[in-house]
Amino acid sequence: MEEMIKIKFNNQDYLVTALTHRSYINEHPDFALGHNERLEFLGDAVLELVVTEYLYTTYENPEGDLTNWRASLVNAVMLSKLAQEIGLEEYLLLSRGEAKDKGSKARQYILANAFEALIGAIYLDQGIDRVREFVATHLLVRLPHIIEYKLYLDPKSRFQEAVQDKLGITPTYKVLSEFGPDHAKVFKVGVFIGDEMVAEGEGTSKQEAQVKAAENALEIKGW
Repeated sequence: MEEMIKIKFNNQDYLVTALTHRSYINEHPDFALGHNERLEFLGDAVLELVVTEYLYTTYENPEGDLTNWRASLVNAVMLSKLAQEIGLEEYLLLSRGEAKDKGSKARQYILANAFEALIGAIYLDQGIDRVREFVATHLLVRLPHIIEYKLYLDPKSRFQEAVQDKLGITPTYKVLSEFGPDHAKVFKVGVFIGDEMVAEGEGTSKQEAQVKAAENALEIKGW
């Protein structure tokens, strides 16, 4: 893991702890170190500070823009993607059950939390300047692309903005079907421009299905 992230820890216990999920401790109560939730708590704050500082010193934009840009960088989807890219998933210490649950939303949060814990570990072991270097290398390089393509807006907002800009109307959403038991219902939603259904999306809530439909519509339209 140290080779992957090009950081040699003075105290490797910080790194091992950052990679240890609570479920692993439950199965290995005699494990010498704790799980990563306290490091995640620290890393979350350090990451937000580093990103906020960078945005404040680099851009003259108003607070609203900076807030949206920061949110696009430090959300669970982005951090879990980064965790996978640096090979973090391969080194996670998980329970047998959690280890099998790849690709789920729960795994996404585990990866995002572990990435934040890794930030906390780097901060404790190497200091804030090393965190700045790491964040700049892996996260801040993505910001120009995010700004250029307005990826800081959620898919529904982006699709609505594109449709209004190009056609002067507002897209609408309609529930096409619901299926599954009450405790695990899945919604299928269509997004329409006028009478034309552009795309469909599924989710465990109407909102999630709408976002997925908008995401698919942006792709179909090439926007």
